[in-house]
Amino acid sequence: MSSLRQFRPGLLARSGLACALALAVAGASGCTVGPLYADAGIATASLSPAPAGLAKSVSVKPSRTRVGLEVRNHLIFLLYGGAGLPSQADYSVDLGVTSATSSVAIIQLTKDSEPTSSVVTMTSLYTITDNKTGAAVARGKRAVSSSYDIPRQEYAALRAERNAQDRSARELAELLRHAIAQDIKRLSGT
Repeated sequence: MSSLRQFRPGLLARSGLACALALAVAGASGCTVGPLYADAGIATASLSPAPAGLAKSVSVKPSRTRVGLEVRNHLIFLLYGGAGLPSQADYSVDLGVTSATSSVAIIQLTKDSEPTSSVVTMTSLYTITDNKTGAAVARGKRAVSSSYDIPRQEYAALRAERNAQDRSARELAELLRHAIAQDIKRLSGT
């Protein structure tokens, strides 16, 4: 009961005013997350689908590996913006994706001196085939590397490697999208 006797009405009014002001500022800010100084056109350009001519003229063949499937899924999203594959494409792309992990440094000294940092290198050999003739009309190779730290816990180390593979897959899909667009543009003569 002694705490109720020391209650001051002015303190309650000031703290209520501070809470109301904080809520007003939070509501006015819009609660959005993004780069502070980014141009809106640049920030959304990487998520825009490929030009209409490219998206309609290319299909991507299925892959047999997990990393190949990751690259293929990201590439399809980049090419078609979430829509399905075209039913009648002029060209098809066959991706051969491989992933290799190599240890690069020992940063933490342990009794076993195990590596604590690694790099995942993901490489894709792609072939563009003309669906009318069945002939390979373009080939290329792209590679991406992603580094990651290896924690001491086994599951965390496996998860870190998988996250590095997923990052590499997204970046490799971006490179492949541009390479395929250049090849198709060259083939179509536009």
